[in-house]
Amino acid sequence: MADSSTTSSKRPHVVVVGGGFGGIAAVRKLKHADVDVTLIDRHTYNTFQPLLYQVATASLNPGDVTWFLRSIRAKQDNIRFLKGTVLTMDHVHKTLGLESGLTVSYDQLIISAGVTTNFFGVPGAEEFAMPLYKRSQALTVRDRMFAALEYAVINLTKEDLRIVVVGGGATGVETAGAFAELRNNDMPTTYPELDPKRIHITLIEMGPFVLAPFHPKLRDYAKKALEKRHVDLRLETTVKEVRGNGVVVANGDKEEFLPARIVVWASGVKAHPSIADWNIPQGRGGRVMVDEHWKVDGLEDVYAIGDIAIGPKALPQLAQPAIQGGKHVAKLIARAQKGKPMKDFTYRDKGTMATIGRASAIAQIKGLPRLTGFPAWVIWVVLHVATLLGNRNRFATMINLGAKYLAWGSHNAIVGETPLAMAENPTTVRALEERYGSGAKDGGIKGSGPKKPD
Repeated sequence: MADSSTTSSKRPHVVVVGGGFGGIAAVRKLKHADVDVTLIDRHTYNTFQPLLYQVATASLNPGDVTWFLRSIRAKQDNIRFLKGTVLTMDHVHKTLGLESGLTVSYDQLIISAGVTTNFFGVPGAEEFAMPLYKRSQALTVRDRMFAALEYAVINLTKEDLRIVVVGGGATGVETAGAFAELRNNDMPTTYPELDPKRIHITLIEMGPFVLAPFHPKLRDYAKKALEKRHVDLRLETTVKEVRGNGVVVANGDKEEFLPARIVVWASGVKAHPSIADWNIPQGRGGRVMVDEHWKVDGLEDVYAIGDIAIGPKALPQLAQPAIQGGKHVAKLIARAQKGKPMKDFTYRDKGTMATIGRASAIAQIKGLPRLTGFPAWVIWVVLHVATLLGNRNRFATMINLGAKYLAWGSHNAIVGETPLAMAENPTTVRALEERYGSGAKDGGIKGSGPKKPD
């Protein structure tokens, strides 16, 4: 770019910060409006976060749940995409300062930047626990899981392997269920050296039940479905500390250390700390305070939508409020161009759902009875695939989920780089050298298999 700033020359310039559910919904709704739109995101792709746990548990490719943001121009020519991180906002002069040094001017601003992981100040959580909120995080969980399994194969001390999932919401339940099915259904074939009974999937929830927003009947079904899959369910249990080798938990006055090689953190979200430099009013959890029209309190022509916003009425931090909020704000901007008055926002609760595993899910959908089991699971699959951006993503996801859930005999996990984590115990290393050859101590196994006995 020749200039260090970008401005709208003729038509009003709408800037959307964040290419998530709300941001994409707003951009698409402005397709026929008499405005120019700039979409800013720190990534060049949108992430379908509800299916990230499927990437983490080796069922989907990361490309299945990410969508190239620049491809939105294929059907909309009044938009441009700008990759960048917003550092500052000047609402007097209506400009944004980007990390690259670029200054972006706006006439209307829509903030849809999403949120980040909330570790709630638990010691060691930010350092040692792994969230599931970004593509890179899902890949980290997946690769460390397989590294831990490969380590368990060569670790002759036969120590138990534990994966801890913190948080009994939808992400935590779905992740724990997927880990359990991987252990129960795939590992007897792919890891015959390991005893499934010595691989533990532990789900920790500080409340008395999982999936708190759901009806008690659905919560009970989910609990039983997890127990059926032999998930070690720890209710009314808090995490006091996360360490490099496990977690310290407390149930009442009783504390316990749970050794674990992987800790997945699915316990909550908050606004990113950088929001504090955006000169916008913040409320609980650092979220941006808005009115009933998603307009930021005290600012003209500035809106906030999705998880990052908190208004007079509490809305769930789910995709639907973000999508509906994005469409509403876009309509307000388009109507203002035509001199039409603002319409009130009305949230339409379309329901919510969660899956525990193959043919097992719960659905709380308006206009339908409360559903469990196979019918809920079918609805879950169809709606999640339909909500994905792009036909290529939908097709690829259907293929991969079909291979997992329909072709039950398939054990072909989607893997990446799996570094070999060697034991430091000298006795174990010597035993490995005897079994596999001297290359074992360097992280490589020579020969085609264990040595034959003399």
